[in-house]
Amino acid sequence: MSIERERAITQAFVSLADTMVNDFDVVDLLTTLTAQCARLLDVASAGLLLADRRRVLHVVAASSEQTRTLELFQLQRDQGPCLECFRSGNPVSVGDLSSEERRWPQFVPAARRAGFASVHAIPMRLRNNVLGTLGLFGVNVGALNDEDLELGQALAHVASVIVVTGSTVADGKLVVQQLQNALDSRVVIEQAKGILAQRGRMTMDDAYAQLRQYARSHNELLTLVAKRLVSRELSPQSILTPQHSGRND
Repeated sequence: MSIERERAITQAFVSLADTMVNDFDVVDLLTTLTAQCARLLDVASAGLLLADRRRVLHVVAASSEQTRTLELFQLQRDQGPCLECFRSGNPVSVGDLSSEERRWPQFVPAARRAGFASVHAIPMRLRNNVLGTLGLFGVNVGALNDEDLELGQALAHVASVIVVTGSTVADGKLVVQQLQNALDSRVVIEQAKGILAQRGRMTMDDAYAQLRQYARSHNELLTLVAKRLVSRELSPQSILTPQHSGRND
């Protein structure tokens, strides 16, 4: 491993740990983590799926709207690597998607149309309980090496800690509630993104960036800003207007 990569990995974990010390927004931090996955691993993008109290998976974070759409497609068709990973509790790694069309006849063509050639799914765990999965999508054919798989699993562990942090992890009911809170936050953020995308005539990725920038520049939690926007307490124009941030990222 190069010194530059070691430094990047250290900085990523330090940044995530520093954020968790203070009050933070779960969905915002998980989205940051997916971006870190795409930056640190040999993949183009990443997405996180979480299970609700009925053990049904939902998309909670993604490094791009394209990845979020593909993750949703996987859930709607009830097939794909992340579903297999969640159900088995074991990693699923496919270095060449074209060889797995019989295995996932609807997911593979959709993934290839999106430009992906390889995919890897890693379980998010809390002790023996699988909370969800971390999906890693590559544009090139090839398996992840052992080093990247270990790093991916470490990042998935961090995601699990983010979801349940601040709770008594031995309390199963409290963990379920923490998971549900994260999923509820994702819903309202998606609604806010849709409002901004329509009003600002922009992509969902750009709408999310605007929403996040506003929250950070005003030192507010992302979910709370999204709720205020959806409830019309906050106008779309106030978010779309360029803000001068007093906060360093």
